[in-house]
Amino acid sequence: MAYDEYLADRIKQILNSLGVVYTTKKMMGGLLFSVDDKMLCGIHIDKKYGDSLLMARIGEEAYSKEIEKAECLPMDFTGRPMKGYIYVSPDGWDLDKDLEYWIKLTLAFNPNAKASRKKARKK
Repeated sequence: MAYDEYLADRIKQILNSLGVVYTTKKMMGGLLFSVDDKMLCGIHIDKKYGDSLLMARIGEEAYSKEIEKAECLPMDFTGRPMKGYIYVSPDGWDLDKDLEYWIKLTLAFNPNAKASRKKARKK
């Protein structure tokens, strides 16, 4: 198991209860959730911390407020934090109401997010 399946089930339950149509994709040892072909959130096991982290696409405006919280970390794959994306440690999503807060924050930003370009397949 490369990602926290229990957390994945909790995210699915929240999205289903909100009536959200979503897709999932296993990627880089984690699991990504997308809505309208745009990344919403994901689950990532951080080697540095050893914990499952919730990766949330919340936009730059919300980022500046949320990054101040103790349970939030910059999303950093390459040594440079990605704008508008945040990691939330388990303390930030342990309770269902807290996880729902983050999911709703990602859903609020989703209509403003740009979809990633699809790569052309080689023939």
